[in-house]
Amino acid sequence: MDLLGSLLSLWLPLLLLLCFSTSISSAVYHPHKIPRLSPIRRTNLRDPDDTLTKASRSEDFKSYFYEQTLDHFNYNPKSYTKFNQSYVINSKFWGGAKSNSPIFAYLGAEAPLAGDIETIGFLPDNAPRFKALLVYIEHRFYGNSVPHGSMEKAMKNKAIRGYFNSAQALADYAEVLMHVKHKFSAKNAPIIVVGGSYGGMLASWFRLKYPHIALGALASSAPVLYFDDITPQNGYDSIVTKNFKEESEHCYQTIRKSWSEIDEVASKTNGLSILSKRFKTCAPLSSPSELADYLASMFTMAAQYNAPPRYPVAELCSGIDKAPEGTDILGRIFAGVVSFRKDESCYDVLENTIPSETDIGWQWQTCSEMVMPMGHGSNDTIFPSSPFNLPDFIKDCKSSYGVSPRPHWITTYYGGHDIKLIFQRFGSNIIFSNGLKDPYSSAGVRENLSDSLLAVYTAKGSHCLDILAAQKTDPSWLVAQRKLEVEIIEGWIKQYYADLEIFFFKNKN
Repeated sequence: MDLLGSLLSLWLPLLLLLCFSTSISSAVYHPHKIPRLSPIRRTNLRDPDDTLTKASRSEDFKSYFYEQTLDHFNYNPKSYTKFNQSYVINSKFWGGAKSNSPIFAYLGAEAPLAGDIETIGFLPDNAPRFKALLVYIEHRFYGNSVPHGSMEKAMKNKAIRGYFNSAQALADYAEVLMHVKHKFSAKNAPIIVVGGSYGGMLASWFRLKYPHIALGALASSAPVLYFDDITPQNGYDSIVTKNFKEESEHCYQTIRKSWSEIDEVASKTNGLSILSKRFKTCAPLSSPSELADYLASMFTMAAQYNAPPRYPVAELCSGIDKAPEGTDILGRIFAGVVSFRKDESCYDVLENTIPSETDIGWQWQTCSEMVMPMGHGSNDTIFPSSPFNLPDFIKDCKSSYGVSPRPHWITTYYGGHDIKLIFQRFGSNIIFSNGLKDPYSSAGVRENLSDSLLAVYTAKGSHCLDILAAQKTDPSWLVAQRKLEVEIIEGWIKQYYADLEIFFFKNKN
């Protein structure tokens, strides 16, 4: 196997990022919404996601708070401010302090930690084999780890929100992991960090920045190359397009033609009312873009999380293709909506337009350092032309926060250009895993960079599928991908133990 990753993310107008109030009169695909990265598809984005799941409430998972430093890199008075950072421990399978058994650490990303604990099954699924101690750490400013107690207060405080960035988050993880090692008397326990999507980027960057703490990293669906001009702007939507075209040429053509149909109907007298009735919207449409955004979000979500056994792209295209003969384009699109979302009394096209605290946090991150230039031109994807415009993006962010994005900071701080030439000399022990059905795989590492910087991929895989909980119904290719990843990690740990033995022997004599 040789390729890897993408990252996870819903393109839902809200869950995403820039929720700027730009009025758009036609059914365009908005260029300034950088999708939030998430390893799992959250089916109801209005549900509170900061409550621990049933699994995380069990006796095997113990919740703690670490008194974290607000600013790791300066020594001003405010730098010493503390906040409570949430982390969770599962020691059920741990071999104990004297065993030097490994620590598997899940690095939380742009969401409350609780929602991932049950679904990210790679850690508990493999803990018995390695006798591993499991640690889950929440990302600063999300969930229960928000300085000043609430996202609203933190984001209104210009001085505080300046500490909301990936470098500070990595330093948080370093402090918590050293604390856990001390707490469990596990000084010589090797640490493997795991993350998905944005969290996958963090895992790979953590290994590069803190190799003395993490022995290795599994970076699932991590679009580490979606910065500057490394990856074509239309990379994400090109794979969305490919997924639909490979599933059904008729389905692909129907979706492609639907955008002009929406505009044409909307331009008629009572056009918005007609569209509202045809798509059974819960509230009357105020613009064609509301419907277009809703549909675009559905198509991209289906492609990104095109996982077995449901395979949402096939499900959606089945509805479009099997509509009764004579059904027009918009009628077929609505049939796809019903197939994908099931037959509801009405469809709330604005269901994701009231941002949660998580969405607000991700908006700041993408308006500061996580600038991913995603867009597409005319006729190069399934969507209408909508190129990424950096000057407009900067203008919108500056209007919202009073500061300009730093579009080149990620590649300056973590690298990315000429990655194979550079990383092979100073990086090691990172698995970049991918499913090629995931649109974010377009910006993932797709070839081995060295003997220990490895790209592992599956042709049919989707976003972060390899780190989700194993199921009896998993296809053989997914089972094989996980097996390979475990064997690679096992090799890292075996070599570490050999090095540790030599180290102790030399120091003893």
